[in-house]
Order: sequence, then structure tokens, then C-alpha cells
Amino acid sequence: MLEGLFQPMHLLVIFFIALLVFGPKKLPELGKGIGEGIRALKDSMKEGSSEPAASATVEVKSSAPADLSNRPS
Repeated sequence: MLEGLFQPMHLLVIFFIALLVFGPKKLPELGKGIGEGIRALKDSMKEGSSEPAASATVEVKSSAPADLSNRPS
């Protein structure tokens, strides 16, 4: 299904469309932001794998009401 998605011609077309939409001044800023986001995701995944049991014992408290059947329509 996704075998031919990242062919060189497709990547050039995607880059050209991004250049038209965002302009040449904005593309480096977008690339930097995406790179920082990916780096932060990788770092958080590495930190999460070193603490497998610690995150399993944390309870999540919900601020939503317990009974929603009394809500006005």
C-alpha cells in the first residue's frame, strides 16, 4: 500500500508544494521545529523505557463528573 509513496519524484513534488505554501524563509524554521519535536519524542521514549514499572503505578484522576445522565439536553 505504501511501497511507492516515497519515490524521489513524489518527494520533489511535496517539497515544491511546501515551498509554494510556506515560502523559502519559513521552510528552515519548520524543519528545525520538526527536528526538535522528533528529538524530544525519541528522548522521552528512551526515558520511558528505562522506567517500566514506575509509570504503571500512577493513578489518573479525572475532573469529569461521575454521572452524566443528569445533564440538561
